[in-house]
Amino acid sequence: MSLRTRLGLAGGAVVFCALLVASLILYPAIGSRLRDQIDLSLIQTAANSPQILDRLKQKTTEQGSAPAGSTGMVSVGSIQLQFVPPPVEPGPTDAFIPVTERDADVARLRDRPYFQDVSFRGVDYRVYTAPVPQTEGSLVRIARPRSDATATLGRLGVLLVVLTTAGGALALVVARLAADRVLRPVARLTETIEHVAATQELSARIAVRGDDEIGRLAGAFNAMMAELEDSVTAQRRLVADASHELRTPLTSLTTDLDLLADGQGLADPAAPELVGTAREQARRLGVLIGDLLDLARYGSSAHLEDVRLDLLAAHVVERASARAPGLRFAVDGEATLVLGDPDALERAVGNLLDNAVKWSPPGGAVHVRVRDGAVTVEDEGPGIDDADAPYVFDRFYRSAAARSRPGSGLGLAIVRQIAAAHGGTAALAPSRRGARLTLALPPLPAEAPPAEG
Repeated sequence: MSLRTRLGLAGGAVVFCALLVASLILYPAIGSRLRDQIDLSLIQTAANSPQILDRLKQKTTEQGSAPAGSTGMVSVGSIQLQFVPPPVEPGPTDAFIPVTERDADVARLRDRPYFQDVSFRGVDYRVYTAPVPQTEGSLVRIARPRSDATATLGRLGVLLVVLTTAGGALALVVARLAADRVLRPVARLTETIEHVAATQELSARIAVRGDDEIGRLAGAFNAMMAELEDSVTAQRRLVADASHELRTPLTSLTTDLDLLADGQGLADPAAPELVGTAREQARRLGVLIGDLLDLARYGSSAHLEDVRLDLLAAHVVERASARAPGLRFAVDGEATLVLGDPDALERAVGNLLDNAVKWSPPGGAVHVRVRDGAVTVEDEGPGIDDADAPYVFDRFYRSAAARSRPGSGLGLAIVRQIAAAHGGTAALAPSRRGARLTLALPPLPAEAPPAEG
């Protein structure tokens, strides 16, 4: 069963239940109201019974019929009247139900008037028994067929059944039509997803109309598709770039091994040089593969904790100074706390320092500054050309000057990826000394920093 049909059935069921509850409340309420109206009409007729009795006496006198005031029944429209003259004694009557002891007490004003439901000659009556006003010791009974109310209630019941059923059916149809219109964007979304699944076309988008839940869903889908398209594009570019970068050392390594396999092999005077070249290419492959693994590893930061960025940078500088004893490292750090992955941040700061060490002249200085969640590393090297500046953080990008130096072209790309995973940025800033690279992260609120260790 489709979602549209389920929504239509749900809408119809809700309206049907609402009408059913309203009918179940309305039917007995109207029945009680009709009963009250019948009782009120009987009371009013009893109050007017002296005038009715006078008119009946006048009419019987003119017609020469039996005198009024006997215990016979008199019809006034659908109402039946029975006058019982004094003395009112319990016992059967010749025209209606027997007079009871209670009736006699009502006539003598010893009991209050009352209602009762009786059946007489196959007809159900609502009967009101009361004393005749202004006539001492007399009794009047006013009877009205209960069918007057039951017929109305029957017609009302049929009408309520028809309205409840028709209302539920109409609500089902309207809800089904409304569901078609409301779910039309969902249908387009489904068609787009099926199209993407069938064609792998990640550029597909949905037109966003309005800012309701459906519009937000379409916007979220478009954002997801954009992220997925960017991710797949970056993955394909990474594979292509990695293939290109791996091909050069593999070709060189294969050539050297082929030369060693030919002729005199290791007895060849050029063998040591070929072996050294092969080892260098193998080392380069190892570095490249390690950088590729780090690029994949630090794509997201699942392990986050509070990190003293100034202490982390000082630790990385200490290790870098041990590897480059010919350089001076100047550290200007202030206590700053960030939320991040310590291993990833250590790798990012290390890559910035490795880049500075690689380009610094012998005896030069590397300046490290830590402030407000940002680590800035500045060297005294030749700097970065304006033509290369937009691409320094791209994967496998190497300037013309860098191609003769060791490296995979992924170090700064890893820095930018770690920064993005932490909600920060990696940027190149102008410098009068050399290259100034900054890793900026969102700092935590200023608090007393935890003690070292």
